[in-house]
Formats: sequence, C-alpha cells, structure tokens
Amino acid sequence: MSDAYDLDSGPDPTAFAASVPESELMAESRSSSDPGSPPTPVHAVGIGPGNPEYLTPWGGRAIRESEVLVGFETVVESIRETAERSDTDLLTCGYREESQTLETFADRVASGERGAAVLMGDPNFSGYQFLGKVQRAVGAPVRIVPGISSLQIAASRARTPMEDSSFVTLHKSGAIESDLDRLRAVVGERHLLVLPRPYDWMPGDIAADLLDAGTSESLEALVFEELTHDEENVTRTTLGDLASHAGGRGREATPFSDLSVLVVRAKRPS
Repeated sequence: MSDAYDLDSGPDPTAFAASVPESELMAESRSSSDPGSPPTPVHAVGIGPGNPEYLTPWGGRAIRESEVLVGFETVVESIRETAERSDTDLLTCGYREESQTLETFADRVASGERGAAVLMGDPNFSGYQFLGKVQRAVGAPVRIVPGISSLQIAASRARTPMEDSSFVTLHKSGAIESDLDRLRAVVGERHLLVLPRPYDWMPGDIAADLLDAGTSESLEALVFEELTHDEENVTRTTLGDLASHAGGRGREATPFSDLSVLVVRAKRPS
C-alpha cells in the first residue's frame, strides 16, 4: 500500500463506516424496508491473523452461511477451506479491481444472496476503509463480526497490556501524519503497538521518524512477523538499531515481512 493509491471519490470510507452506531444503522434499514421482509445484513468478518485456529465460531458460521464472499485475495485464501465446505462463491480482488469486485458483490446481495466481506484480524483494529467501501457499495446493513487481531497476539507476546499501550494502524491508504503525531506524543511513556504500511512505512521507517522527534535510541523495540503461523519470528532490538533499516519503498528495501507488527516498549521505571 502506498500514498499513490487514490481513495475513492466522495466521503472518506473510514468516516462513512464509523458515522453512526451499528444499532442505529440497523434501525434505519428496518424502517426503510418492507416490514414483511426485514433485510438480511451483510457481515464483515474478522478472520483473525490467518491461522484457522484463531477464527471465532461466530466468524466461521457467518462465512459458511454466506452464499457469496468478497475480500482481498490473501484474506480469502486464508478461509478458503472453511468457505468451500459450504459451497460459498468467492470473489477476490486487489486494489485495482476493488471497485468492480465490490459492485459485483453488491449486485449479488441485492438479488437476495447472503453475503459477507472478510478482513484480516479484527475490522475494528485495521479495516474501516474496506468496511466503509463495502457498506457504501451494498447500501445495506453491514454487521461486524469481530475477530482476533495480530495486535492482541503481539501484545501478549511482548507483555504490553492494552490498557498501558497506544495503538496506531498505518496500514491504510492516504495521509498518516496525524497517526505519526499520536506515536510521537506518547512514545516512551506508553507502549506502542503499530501496524506498519508496506512498504513505505515499515518498522525501520517508523523508528527513524520517532528518533527524529527526539526519542531515545535505547528504547526496546520488537518486530513480530507472521504471528501464529509456522514462520512466526520476532526481532528484538532497539529503536536506534531498527532505524538503520529506514528508507526505500519496495519489498527488497526492508528485512521485514508485510505481515509485521511493531512494538515499542515504554521506558522501564528507574
């Protein structure tokens, strides 16, 4: 993902998805529909970190009961076996085909099919852009099925309780300056849990930005890759050493996977 990706015209999809509580969205939909046939909501299913053992029972049921699924190719592949057990039709896309694929998905839902969008992790941690696009495309209720986020796994591995941490996702299109400001404001005082953005804001780039803001080079940093998979790996280092990997915009410019989570531990009490 890069800044060159052009967000769809119109309202920001993240703001659109978060504009009203889900209960209000469902109530509005019921009031505008035929009382004799209440609308069947589309589900936005968080599939966890990609390991099927972390797919929740509710998420698995929502997938199996759907007649058509939509999602990015790597996400759909993670739940293909679950979906194919119920003969669910799978629609996959990349960023270039996203709008056309969502339009096809919306047509299928409008014709009466049960539909679900699948997102890695938990949509509430890093998925509202896609959620907003799905909701705008189908023009119908979208009910979130929370999943297990890699952020939760990373917090467990790093022993950084969520109540003592600040979470920021950079894994989205568009401007991220306000997100970086949030990291700079609390680094050292609170643990940081960060989802990097492949490949222009990877762990080394984030470390370099924090150092430019005056952060201590000695702060402990951990980079978790491929969490819950056989290839899971952790690099334990400092912000100073991690910043040596800053720069570059391609896969070859960083030693870290695009499935990475950066944890920066707060200063230890003296």
